[in-house]
Amino acid sequence: MSDSVVYAVSDGVATITLNRPDAMNSLDTPTKVLLRDTIQTAADDPAVRVVVLTGTGRAFCVGQDLKEHIGLLQANDEAALWSTVPDHYAPIALALTEMPKPVIAAVNGVAAGAGASMAFACDFRVVADTAGFNLAFTGIALSCDTGISWTLPRLIGRAKALELLYFPRTIPAAESLDLGLATSVVPALELETTVAALAGKLAKGPTVAYGAVRQSVNYSATHTLAESLAFEAGQMQLTGGTEDHHNAVASFVAKEKPTFNGR
Repeated sequence: MSDSVVYAVSDGVATITLNRPDAMNSLDTPTKVLLRDTIQTAADDPAVRVVVLTGTGRAFCVGQDLKEHIGLLQANDEAALWSTVPDHYAPIALALTEMPKPVIAAVNGVAAGAGASMAFACDFRVVADTAGFNLAFTGIALSCDTGISWTLPRLIGRAKALELLYFPRTIPAAESLDLGLATSVVPALELETTVAALAGKLAKGPTVAYGAVRQSVNYSATHTLAESLAFEAGQMQLTGGTEDHHNAVASFVAKEKPTFNGR
């Protein structure tokens, strides 16, 4: 088994850690497969109420492993070169974006290419003050992937998204916060404790409601108001039937603080 992705679950928090620090957590094929499958495992596990994605060492993730990519180019292996987008990168983006529970990117270092794309697919991006983003795709004459064409314009608008994709550069943490790429920026030494506090808060919350809100916001991005209202109605019915909702209403009547069990 590869140890390029480390998975741990504690108190409802699943932490997925990219663990190729010597390669700046770049994504070779075994890592992509393991990351895809690990994210799906977290998405499907009812005991997991929030997911944290992070990296070890100097980088969060710098995207595709270019050493592997160059080898495939030299071998003229077209199938392996381009099947990775539908087979690996797209499922990763879908799982991060659509799972019915909150997802946090703990951006410990540079997030480039698909690494930036993965961070943008998360609900929260807690960024170390020494980290940054680089939308590196056109720098090597490639288009973009891992859902960034969908997520980035929704974060910062179409015009700015195109500018950053056309002219890739490292966007430091402070500027990332100003642009809306980062949710918050913290001193690097405080990243772990800050993320742990946020994840702990989310893990104690109404998980089904969080998932419903997440899916409603995503749905509304590509549907009409009327369609979105209908989707909202379905999600209200779903959450209205949960144990958490009934307990919360009872707690409100009793003037007590509710406890959420995520079901």
